[in-house]
Amino acid sequence: MPVDDLIRSMAQAARTAARGLRSVGRDRKDAALHLLAQKLMDRQEEIIEENHKDLSLARESGLSAAMLDRLTLNPGVIQGMAEGVREVATLPDPVGEIEGMWKRPNGLMVGRARIPLGVIGFIYESRPNVTVDAAALCMKSGNAVILRGGSEAIHSNMILGRLLEASLEEAGVPAKAVQVIPSTDREAVRILIELEDDLDMVIPRGGEGLIRFVTTHSRVPVLKHYKGVCHTYVDVSADLDMAESICFNAKVQRPGVCNAMETLLVHEAVVPDFLPSMARRFEASGVELRGCPQSRNLVPGMKAARESDWPEEFLDLILAVKVVPGMNEAMDHIEQYGSKHTEAIITRDYQRARRFLDEVDASVVLVNASTRFNDGNQLGLGAEIGINTSKLHAFGPMGLKELTTTKFIVFGEGQTRG
Repeated sequence: MPVDDLIRSMAQAARTAARGLRSVGRDRKDAALHLLAQKLMDRQEEIIEENHKDLSLARESGLSAAMLDRLTLNPGVIQGMAEGVREVATLPDPVGEIEGMWKRPNGLMVGRARIPLGVIGFIYESRPNVTVDAAALCMKSGNAVILRGGSEAIHSNMILGRLLEASLEEAGVPAKAVQVIPSTDREAVRILIELEDDLDMVIPRGGEGLIRFVTTHSRVPVLKHYKGVCHTYVDVSADLDMAESICFNAKVQRPGVCNAMETLLVHEAVVPDFLPSMARRFEASGVELRGCPQSRNLVPGMKAARESDWPEEFLDLILAVKVVPGMNEAMDHIEQYGSKHTEAIITRDYQRARRFLDEVDASVVLVNASTRFNDGNQLGLGAEIGINTSKLHAFGPMGLKELTTTKFIVFGEGQTRG
């Protein structure tokens, strides 16, 4: 089937499934999730075999170590996927939740009820575990979803898609509520994002090029899950032992993800006591440091930072370092180069912490904690479909509630308008 016809038929099937989902209660949705979790565990050898095909092709094409890490499915990752699906099943279903009722002078009772967004086109790269996370969240929140993963993960995504569809069907949920596009043709994305009559929302999650392409060409509203240029600012009053531990975790624990620290900002008053020791610890773990002249004076082996390093999402063991005269300059730097993703301050001064929280524009702002905590699970949402860096209609990690909207509901007793 030509790719144009394929995508259009999938979108129409998703629209029909979305309507069917409106009458599906929590019990059946949760049953589908538990079936999926069991299938993931029972079929993990087959999943890993398909994933090896993707990894082999990715290595041949020269995919970076960070991207290979994102692509890999092993027993531990698959177990984590299954546990994540089961956790989504335990979460409250937001669909139908009434958010306030109020009585008008004419006796009408007015309220808001949570409803699904409808049909979501989800476009993402590399990580096949995202296929399961996104499908589970969309279905539980009553949305149909069309999943278009990167071509590098096509074998992994296709087997996961088959398990998803089988789980829905067995639980009595419309099977086409979750569909994986089986084509690696790049035209599939363009066609999908132009289907304004069938899609209600497009969510791109991946590299800068993908986000810009989707935002430019989509005829459907877009929630941008943009790059994570995340900063940690070590303030003049920071506990330096705490700062060292937090900064190390933010960069090294998993460098290839969007909430990893990419730039370290250090107040000039604490640089002599903090940066040399911090640099030694980073370098011992293979981190390449790229710094401003002042930081290089204290760490002679540090490479010179270029202007292009400040807005860069490295997704690797590379860190930009800049010394700043004070918090104002740190916040100015974040305003200029940040991506509204995640920002952190290390300080013992409550007033300065409050000011940083109030004035820094990001989806998550942390005090004395690693940027790695900008994650739906870590913040108590359960799983997440991604981290929205635009402000409509949600900002930050998007869990079940963020995949719904509200409609007004009105109860009357025969009132008419005069």
